[in-house]
Amino acid sequence: MLKTHRRALANVARLYKSSQMKPAPAPGTSRRTIILGIETSCDETAAAIVARDADGRGEILSNVIRSQIAEHADYGGVVPEIAARAHLEVLDALIRTTLADARLSLDDIDGVAATAGPGLIGGLLVGLTMGKAIAAARDLPFLAINHLEGHALTVGLTEGLAAPYLLLLVSGGHTQLISVLDVGRYEQLGTTLDDAAGEVFDKTAKLLGLDFPGGPAVERWATKGDAARFAFPRPMKGRPEPDFSFSGLKTALRHAAAPLAPLTDGDIADLCASFQAAVSEAIGDRVSAAMTRFAQTL
Repeated sequence: MLKTHRRALANVARLYKSSQMKPAPAPGTSRRTIILGIETSCDETAAAIVARDADGRGEILSNVIRSQIAEHADYGGVVPEIAARAHLEVLDALIRTTLADARLSLDDIDGVAATAGPGLIGGLLVGLTMGKAIAAARDLPFLAINHLEGHALTVGLTEGLAAPYLLLLVSGGHTQLISVLDVGRYEQLGTTLDDAAGEVFDKTAKLLGLDFPGGPAVERWATKGDAARFAFPRPMKGRPEPDFSFSGLKTALRHAAAPLAPLTDGDIADLCASFQAAVSEAIGDRVSAAMTRFAQTL
């Protein structure tokens, strides 16, 4: 694997090498800074062009995403090796597309950023290799990005929100409440003690025989169900510490579904609706606890 990535680095460097390196912007220049971003941490390949004006305002000039849902559908979850190979197959073309969408070339880029973690190691290596190769070939600075920090700061770029603020971070692998104090200054107020919210949605969908990815599938079925049919627990509700726990809720759903087998469409819809209501209420309660704690720190 390491030899493969070294060869890819050399090949990409030759591909992007230019005889004329773009000089760095002069100190104090009013020209905006333009960054090529690469994301390959899980099952979506993405490239974007982001510009930052001299006054700090950001703008997303282009953003291209290639999903891998079809590649992983038969397995009911993300297979790391398949994900890494899929990134490798499309990333070069994806970068070319995002440059074209922004009506820019690599001559206009001031730096390259790529996700360095957390994530699946194989996929991360693909993005990091490509990003480092382009940066080396074009004599540009390279930035390794923690993608959770990216989540935390995106609202400042897109909405102009200034710190401090409270962040609810919900994804397939993470469910956290974070106090964002400044760039590089964060305090974790709460996190999941077991499964992340996205993970438990995927596992619930798999248990009920629904499509992948699980979150959208559960949500579609929930719109047709009765959320009051099953009295699922609201984990951690009322506790002062703003942590999450979803493993017990997943177990409660399995125990409710087992005696009903084979499940009817009505059973599945009601289970999804009751499950989704429990997750939503639990998250709302945990955010309320975090808001109380966050207010005490200001």
